[in-house]
Amino acid sequence: MAKGEEKARGGWGDWISDRVLRGLIRLALALPHRTRLRLMGWAVRRMIAPLAGYRKRAMDNLSHVWPEMPEAERRAIADRVAENAGRTMIENYDVKGLLARMQHAPVTGDGLPEIERARAEGRPVLFVTGHYGNFEAPRAALVARGWRIGGLYRPMANPFFNEHYAANMHALSDPVFEQGRRGTMGLLKHIRGGGMGVLLFDVYSSDGAPIDFLGQPAPTLTSAAEIALKTDALFVPFFGIRRADGVSFDAVFEAPIPHGDPVEMMKEATRRLEARIAEDPGQWFWIHRRWKPRRQARRQRKRAAARMGP
Repeated sequence: MAKGEEKARGGWGDWISDRVLRGLIRLALALPHRTRLRLMGWAVRRMIAPLAGYRKRAMDNLSHVWPEMPEAERRAIADRVAENAGRTMIENYDVKGLLARMQHAPVTGDGLPEIERARAEGRPVLFVTGHYGNFEAPRAALVARGWRIGGLYRPMANPFFNEHYAANMHALSDPVFEQGRRGTMGLLKHIRGGGMGVLLFDVYSSDGAPIDFLGQPAPTLTSAAEIALKTDALFVPFFGIRRADGVSFDAVFEAPIPHGDPVEMMKEATRRLEARIAEDPGQWFWIHRRWKPRRQARRQRKRAAARMGP
């Protein structure tokens, strides 16, 4: 990392932002559960999302995939996205509370019988999901029932915030690995030993395969499918779907995706996520820079120029 990048990450701005967020989290955790969810949902929707540019980014993404959607509808979805993001963050910072609530939450889906059979046989299971609803809710539901499920996380850009963000993920269920070659190898070893793990696949990766997501090309890593193939792990999509009350969840474990070509496996995982978004687009994290169309166009121009030669 260049010297300028080190200064940009971990400077006073990041430190101050982290302290503000820590204070807001502490305040929210001191309140009753429903009150804290309303507070954090309101704070992110009304304050943080507009100021940080998250609302605009969500609306731009919506316009990219659904250009005919009226602006008022895009704004309404962007507001629901910010609301869900605020609620999800504070839910996941209350690990004990999340485990207690998910212990009795509905756990359903066509994949449950095969998951239970794999566990009984000692066969590894790799769950895949996207940033939909609360993606930690299904893992918490299984952990609360005595299962041990590891994971791989993408570190936050703010190193001060990442410190307690990562610690919180470890508190839910170990082992948890940071994204990267070393982390991927750690998760691979855990899965190969008959363990269970979770991977979120709906993030942009310049090294990813060109898989359409909601009708637009979105480079997608195939590493989740490759790990499942290398370890003979059951490959299961799951989703933590927020209910209309804004508080409770359904943990849905879908039918396993058959092993085959890694790109085709990830295409199927993408289709499963698209189906959930079609049901309720406000539960997916449109704040992510998932497509980066300008960057993709630049890369295509460079590849085309390289093929043409001097």
